[in-house]
Amino acid sequence: MRTSTLAERWKQTRQRTLNIAALVSAEDACVQSMPDASPLKWHLAHTTWFFETFVLEAFDTDFIPFHPQFKVLFNSYYNGVGEKHPRAQRGLLTRPALDEILEYRHATDLRVQHLLTTLKSEKLAERIELGIQHEQQHQELMLTDIKHLLSCNPLHPALLSEHPHGEQGDVSDHCISNTPLEWHRFDAHLLEIGHEGSGFCFDNEKPRHRQFVEPFSLTSRLINNGEYLLFIQDGGYQNPIWWLAEGWDWLRQHQIRHPLYWHSGAHWQEFSLNGLRPLDMHESVSHLSYFEAAAYASWAGARLPTEAEWECAAQKDDNLHQLFDSCWQWTSSSYAPYPGFEIPSGAIGEYNGKFMVNQYVLRGSSSFTPPHHSRLTYRNFFPSHARWQKTGIRLARSISDTDD
Repeated sequence: MRTSTLAERWKQTRQRTLNIAALVSAEDACVQSMPDASPLKWHLAHTTWFFETFVLEAFDTDFIPFHPQFKVLFNSYYNGVGEKHPRAQRGLLTRPALDEILEYRHATDLRVQHLLTTLKSEKLAERIELGIQHEQQHQELMLTDIKHLLSCNPLHPALLSEHPHGEQGDVSDHCISNTPLEWHRFDAHLLEIGHEGSGFCFDNEKPRHRQFVEPFSLTSRLINNGEYLLFIQDGGYQNPIWWLAEGWDWLRQHQIRHPLYWHSGAHWQEFSLNGLRPLDMHESVSHLSYFEAAAYASWAGARLPTEAEWECAAQKDDNLHQLFDSCWQWTSSSYAPYPGFEIPSGAIGEYNGKFMVNQYVLRGSSSFTPPHHSRLTYRNFFPSHARWQKTGIRLARSISDTDD
């Protein structure tokens, strides 16, 4: 099979974003359901702003901004670039209109395409690749943000097919965990984790380094809704013994009784991109905070794996299920730099390094992650209370010298 060129991959990525946007109405695209989420219209503009700012402005000698104010409106967190519109107020940006944002994308794409055909530069290629990977991250955020928005609507509208397990293109809100739950053992040893080779990675995946892991075991698949429901039925959300102190305070403050998109009643239901549907007991439990994942693990007589254990198991065992494409898996590892990590120079250096505090690492990928975006060394990260991302549970246990 012919390998796609960088220009083809860039074009395909830009089109996939538009395909996702085509699933929603103009009204849907303008609304921000909470400060952590962004309007879909803002995602369309910001991913374009990224190419305009870090590609065109950096490499096009005749650069002129599409609109001078867009540099502020659609900057996310790059302090080195300049001022930013407040994140929590992105939903107030009724102007520019969606049509103008689409015009901005089209005009920027023509300029980037021209640059790709006229300038042969390794640095340009690296920046285009980063822009592709950045846009793929936002494609996943678009789906999780629109899911949260639609969940706030009492009509429970469906974004995808009305069939309970329907899919729209390569977008699916469905992942089954119905194989037997088994424990896979891994012996103590010294291993190397982190990215190696010439393929793309984000800066936080480097450098490759050694980690020692004690003997441990890992579940063969993710925890499913039926297994998590047993935790709820056993009073898991009412018993502080299973919860971290901060998690218990968070639970009580927000009156949380179940996962984010579950609905209690005569029968449990779950909101998905397919609308409100009966809770599938064999589907992976998802949209859990770190607090909920850790509490369930404690109740189950287990714990969450470290990211070194997760990567070790993924390297060594081909019989582990749902490592990718189901749910991001919480680890007990704080998001911190690897030994020898260096922050790149310039505004691009703000991409990951400055967030290495008060967050936890997640591994794998979810059913919302774009095709070909995940990899073994990928380090996702979120604060402990975050639930709107498609996050789930894989359990680990320590093994002592006296265990068989």
